[in-house]
Order: sequence, then C-alpha cells, then structure tokens
Amino acid sequence: MALPVRPRTIIAGLTAGGIGAGLLLSRLGRDIDADANVPSKVFGRGPAFVSLPLESEEQVNHDTKRLRFSLPNPTDISGLSLTSAVLTMSWPKGRWAPVARPYTPVSHINEPGVLELLVKHYPDGKQSTHLHSLKPGDKLLFAAALRGHQWVPNSVPHVTLIAGGAGITPIFQLAQGILSNPDDKTAVTIVYGVNTNEDCHLTKEFQKYENEFQDRFKIVYTVSRPDEKTTLRKGRVTKELLEEVVPLPKNGETKVFVCGPPAMESSLVGSRKETGILEQLGYRKDQIHTF
Repeated sequence: MALPVRPRTIIAGLTAGGIGAGLLLSRLGRDIDADANVPSKVFGRGPAFVSLPLESEEQVNHDTKRLRFSLPNPTDISGLSLTSAVLTMSWPKGRWAPVARPYTPVSHINEPGVLELLVKHYPDGKQSTHLHSLKPGDKLLFAAALRGHQWVPNSVPHVTLIAGGAGITPIFQLAQGILSNPDDKTAVTIVYGVNTNEDCHLTKEFQKYENEFQDRFKIVYTVSRPDEKTTLRKGRVTKELLEEVVPLPKNGETKVFVCGPPAMESSLVGSRKETGILEQLGYRKDQIHTF
C-alpha cells in the first residue's frame, strides 16, 4: 500500500532528461546482469524506469486489490533491500503531469519473475484509482526503489512491529524478510490495528508464520469496529494493549517499527510538544522507527 512521500521532490528529479538516462541505465544494467550467472535485479540504487505488465488481480476486500506484475524475465528478482518501496508513476486521464506514489511490495524481495502490490483504493486517490482500473496485460511504470531503514539481522533479540490499516505492507515486508532468513534469529511481535474484521490483510501468510515459528513469532489483531461474533480483540492500539502483549524495553534491547494513519503514529511516536505512548513505555527515540 502507499507510503507517505514528498511527491514534488520526487517528480522534480524525474525530468525528461532523467527519464531518458534512467531508461538507458536500466537497459544497460539489465544486459550486463544477463551476461552473468546471477539473477538480474530490476531495481538498484539508481532509476529503474521499467514498465511492468499486470499478470493478475485479486479483490481481497471491498476496497483493496492484490496486483501481481511480471518482471521483464522469469528469472529476474526485484533487487530490493528490506523495508524498501517502489515508486510508481502514471498519467491518469485528463492529466498532463504524472502522478507518483510509492508502494511496498508484499512479494518476497528475492521471488523470481513477479512483483506483488497490495493496493487500497481511496475515493480521491488518483494513483490508487488508476491502479484499481488496471486489467491483466496493462502496464505500470516503476520509476525507482525507495530505500527505508536498513535492517541488520540479529541487531536486537526482539522487534515489535505496529501497523494500522494500510500500513501493514512495510510491516509485513520486514517480518517476511526476518523470518525467511535462516541466519536471522530475531523474534517478531506484530500488533495490527484495523477498522473492521475484513480489513485484516495477509492473514494466511501470518498464520503460516505462527505455525512455523511458534517460538519467535506472534501477531495480535485489534479491531475498532468488530463484527458481532469476532474472536479478535476489540479497540485501538493503546498503551494498555502494548503493555500486555509485547516485551518492553526494560527486558532488554529491542526496536519498534510503526506504520499507520497519521493520528495513530502521532499517539505512538509523539511530537515535539507531547511524549508518545512508546516513550512512555520506556522506548528510547533511537529504538523507534517509522516508515
């Protein structure tokens, strides 16, 4: 799903000359990788400017689709590092200027041949409306990779990941990367706050992780407007909930990552004027990261 970005800054760098250079560099880089006996990486540190065709689409609830794009070659991989997004660009009808929005893939960063996005449709969202209109065979321009916090395996014994609504995608990507790395023994706890039961995404993947990593993975769902027969927790992500379900800093070194709506992030992380819930629980500022 889309992440906060400074579109004006990004678009300013994507001039006509930059696009041409990006296309050339992308083509040269792919040819060089193709000659080596290693998978070609579609996204590197520079521009990518690659148009990928939509392979399939899946409506996962009333406002969210899972879009599966084909990479240029079946053996290609994304080349993304953990907690990276991809910058997408489109020209919706009636607009001369492009719309640029970042999305965090939910496919594994080393999965060959495909790139999957989980996209929530916002009524006034120009890019999400365009992406939801795509049909198999249609293409989407991917301009570049946007690197986030660079995760270091085993840097802490435990990490807490807190997601709200559409903020689950970078949280999932980090959990997926940790748990799929046999050399990374970090324990993971996810706290996932949503509005309704049907807003819980990637539940099959999380169930698989719970079954496979019973000693080091846990996910806690909390629903603010739950179904009558729900078995999930009710309410928002609060100080009391976090005190109950996650190991606190007093028990050792840890990190916490947060991604969600602005109001949720503000209450958890705080501001210059107010201390957030996480600091109240004992987390240092250097232990708190937002996407």
